[in-house]
Amino acid sequence: MRRPTGPVDAIDPDLLLRAYALGVFPMSDARDDESVYWVEPRIRAVLPLDGFHLSRRLRRTIASERFRLTVDTAFDRIIALCAEAAEDRPDTWINAAIEQAFVTLHRRGYAHSVEVWDGEHLAGGLYGLALGRAFFGESMVSRARDASKVALAALVARLRAGGFDLLDCQFQTPHLASLGAIEVPKVAYNALLGSALGTSAGGVLAGGTSAEGDFGAFDALGAGAAPLDADTVSGPAVGKRIVQLLGQTS
Repeated sequence: MRRPTGPVDAIDPDLLLRAYALGVFPMSDARDDESVYWVEPRIRAVLPLDGFHLSRRLRRTIASERFRLTVDTAFDRIIALCAEAAEDRPDTWINAAIEQAFVTLHRRGYAHSVEVWDGEHLAGGLYGLALGRAFFGESMVSRARDASKVALAALVARLRAGGFDLLDCQFQTPHLASLGAIEVPKVAYNALLGSALGTSAGGVLAGGTSAEGDFGAFDALGAGAAPLDADTVSGPAVGKRIVQLLGQTS
């Protein structure tokens, strides 16, 4: 369901949080479009956190030193990269108003990014919004083979470590389906969302959620290993930790 609005200069970040709590999110028709519309899909893509498809090749890539992973160190760059035109995506739905609202929510601790580096080059990543025990994946980008897959695998491991229940992917794509995403009808999605936020299905948040996922819990894992920076994960030891978490079943 699409709910159009008129031209906007900005999106109130608090309004954005309330919208996500109701299962609604903003989109724009083009990068340079000044208007947004609010979307509530009848069919929603979600990725069960115990159902990530980890291929042998992706497992080897994650466990190797091919890519360096960071978290929340280049949020502005990731969302800008997601908004860029590419050969396979000549335009995007992320306009300036959406971008600025998410940058603000990142500074407030709600929006997060996973960055994938090839040396000093930002090869890809993703960003999204954490609310309660739900994570709303907004967009991911790849400028090197497997970069977005590695970012999503790292996100799923982080969400599992942090006690999250729901990873919302909005719309299904063949890429997401190959990694384990499934489609659920709106009623089922609202029940999943309500459980993850500690509200009734589709309920409005009032004074916060009953429980919060810990987006930083992953960084505390691996006791006895060399300590990690609070916002950085890198090296093969972390890759193996991701693989181990993704191999666990509930």
